[in-house]
Amino acid sequence: MPIKEYYCKRIMIELLTNTPSPYLLAATGAFLLGIAKSGVKGIAVFIVVLFVFTFDAKASTGILMPLLIVGDIFAILYYKKHANWKYVFQLIPWMCIGVLLGTYGGNLLDETTFKTGMASLILVTTLLLLYLERRPIKELSAHWTFGSGIGILAGFTTMIGNLAGAVTNIYFLAIRLPKNVFIGTSAYVFFIINIFKIPFHIWAWETISPTSIQISLQFVPYLLLGLFVGVRLVKRINDTTYRKLILILTAIGALVLFFR
Repeated sequence: MPIKEYYCKRIMIELLTNTPSPYLLAATGAFLLGIAKSGVKGIAVFIVVLFVFTFDAKASTGILMPLLIVGDIFAILYYKKHANWKYVFQLIPWMCIGVLLGTYGGNLLDETTFKTGMASLILVTTLLLLYLERRPIKELSAHWTFGSGIGILAGFTTMIGNLAGAVTNIYFLAIRLPKNVFIGTSAYVFFIINIFKIPFHIWAWETISPTSIQISLQFVPYLLLGLFVGVRLVKRINDTTYRKLILILTAIGALVLFFR
């Protein structure tokens, strides 16, 4: 269900003239995206929900893309010294496979199935995250199938709904990365995979167009504000609290998405 040009233009008119509510929802989502990209992980579901309410599920994936990349660029510049490239290289090939599967699968889904699938995936991910936090995970996280499975699922979910953050949280929590390494490594992972996704959004799904980019640019100031606030929040959180915060926010977000 690609975005048609007339649909994008209708959204632009509503945002800039007589309908402040959708604009406010998307602006809030962009602000939260800035906080998430600065390191406060686990709130991706709230961002997705706000953009889905404003633009519908499929359309929102393309409108979010430029904002995601701006946030990624900030994150890799700010946390570049903390990235662990070993884990970047372990995830990226599998995520690319997941993106290809998501590109094909997403075109076969109608709007209702698309929304239900997004909610179900994030809920299952959260339950697995909570399970892994309570049980010994060294053997599981060390096995090659763990990283490959997480990578494929992350690639699939990032393509169909920009929800891979919750999936990769499982991986990085499982291997016990310190807070800053967690943030720096995930920043490079998502920058690379979001760049990889762009051609599929433009030519396969047609969810990115000149008009959709104009819509995205309206929300860059709110994204930058979120980045500013988020950096200051992350500095105040220690490693132990950071892990708990990710778990709590991901669990709440999954429930919000599932029951919305």
